[in-house]
Amino acid sequence: MANREHLDLLKHSIENWHGWRKQHPEILPDLSEANLSTANLSAADLSRANLTGTNLVTAHLWRADLTLTNLSRANLTGANLMAANLGRADLTGADLSHANLMAANLTGANLMAANLTGADLSRATLVSTNCTKAILTDCRIYGISAWDVELQGATQNSLIIAGHEQPLISVDNLKIAQFIYLLLNNQEIRDVIDIVAKKFVLILGRFTLERKKVLDALRDELRQHNYLPILFDFEKPSSRNLTETVSILAHLSRFIIADLTDSRSIPNELRAIIPILRVPVQPLLNILEEPYGMFEAFKDYPWVLPPYRYIDLPTLLATLEEQIIDPAEQKAHELMKL
Repeated sequence: MANREHLDLLKHSIENWHGWRKQHPEILPDLSEANLSTANLSAADLSRANLTGTNLVTAHLWRADLTLTNLSRANLTGANLMAANLGRADLTGADLSHANLMAANLTGANLMAANLTGADLSRATLVSTNCTKAILTDCRIYGISAWDVELQGATQNSLIIAGHEQPLISVDNLKIAQFIYLLLNNQEIRDVIDIVAKKFVLILGRFTLERKKVLDALRDELRQHNYLPILFDFEKPSSRNLTETVSILAHLSRFIIADLTDSRSIPNELRAIIPILRVPVQPLLNILEEPYGMFEAFKDYPWVLPPYRYIDLPTLLATLEEQIIDPAEQKAHELMKL
């Protein structure tokens, strides 16, 4: 339970409290389970204090120093924590519903299973913050800085990305929220996305010495037609989930060119793309080879074009626009109308 001397000193004189803390920096104040409801603790130095289970309902903690403070299970409902420093504070299971956390520093804080329903996190800093299983429903997150936030099992509903004087816009994902706001308010980002959607071409194929020559030549020729080609080597190990990476690149692409000649890993990658993404796929195949047997199953997908059979690399490049680019662009236009 709270130390009575600490509690009385804090409640009656913030100035004397600051003086006492300077004289006794080695003592960590114990204010656990104390009733500090409605208390004016603005700018108070509560760093490293024990506030476990403390009642801080509607308390004034504007610009308070709560660095490394233990606030686990504390009741901070409606508290004013505007510009407070909560760096590396322990807020496990704390109730922060409808709290004002505008411009608060939550870097490295532990908000595991905390309740932030209706909290105002506008311009708050969340860097390496643990929000595992936290409740973030109806939070206002305009101007938030969120990096490396742990959100596993968190409830993310109706996160408001607009400012107080702006039309209400809400999303259901904290990490996407910043991107959506930038997308709505930054013409340059919209222009970049528009360019990406029209210009990226994903090229799939084997990266053996012989096949790489073909893929490189395709890339160079596509550049001449004002596309932004992406070569992806599936045979190299990747730290990211392969299917996820393929999906992201395919989503960004205008169309996909898949060289099936001497294919090894390509069949697996096409299974990760074709059934779930409506992106034109133009297969290529040297005339001396036959498509692998399972490729027949992809013919039922309208965005998969018939394989283009080419004799040699010069012929492939000479017919690139007529036999590959034009059919792929036509299919892309058809898919946009569906």
